[in-house]
Amino acid sequence: MPLPETGYTALHVRRNGAVATVTLDNPPVNILNTAMAADLIRVVREAKADKSLRVIIVESANPEFFSAHADANWMFDPSELMALADGEGDPALNPLQQLHERFRTLPQVTIAKLRGRLRGGGSELAMAADMRFAARGQTWLAQPETRMGIFPGGGGTQYLTRLLGRARALEIVLGAELYDSELAERYGWINRAIEPEELDAFVERLASRIAALPPGVAEAATQAIDAAEASGPVPNLAEEAQSHARVYPAPQSVVDLMHQAIAAGLQTRDGEIDLEGMYDRLG
Repeated sequence: MPLPETGYTALHVRRNGAVATVTLDNPPVNILNTAMAADLIRVVREAKADKSLRVIIVESANPEFFSAHADANWMFDPSELMALADGEGDPALNPLQQLHERFRTLPQVTIAKLRGRLRGGGSELAMAADMRFAARGQTWLAQPETRMGIFPGGGGTQYLTRLLGRARALEIVLGAELYDSELAERYGWINRAIEPEELDAFVERLASRIAALPPGVAEAATQAIDAAEASGPVPNLAEEAQSHARVYPAPQSVVDLMHQAIAAGLQTRDGEIDLEGMYDRLG
């Protein structure tokens, strides 16, 4: 059965032959909340079974935010996050890890087309894609979780280290600053920073070329490239999950900080534009 184009709450799906475009659309800032996660789980489940689908592009309907981050309300009620586990993913992983890994291991080639800010779970979702291309001067990335008293737990520690190496992964996770597209490109966080007016056409051309390859070629090439990583593509997600369980569910002091952040504008457009500055002011 083909990947459905309707019936979603927080995203849209558009099909063009063997290419599907998934557009995140969860106002005001594309929070990765229960609604978006449920939609993404449905997308990956249906896409995995769609033999006619070759390429999936993920983009945002909001030019200011690809995806702000995972829902801060999960800090107050962890059961809402844990309820997203559906029995199909690795039980050693938390629900966000399960989602991102199922996206990362899809048989289709996945491309994240980035504009605006992506932090936390939004960055982890993009890193789970096979490739990432960003609008130069209009894209910023961060893993700000340590400012909240936790650390990236949706695959971020493993994906970052895989892409950038240990030292830069530590810089990003512990420094918790916002990175522009030029530095992200230099570090290897994204494939390329492309002029904004050229980004759509570039990704469409690449997706079309991949979709036109003979059946099985892209999947076989991807498997061969993954095999070059001697320890496997992402060897220690279970270790990340175990370590993350030491800081989440969070102690009351962290929950109190999150309440202050919500009051200061977290998960609103104005608050998310300068999230790092807001946390600096909270001290």
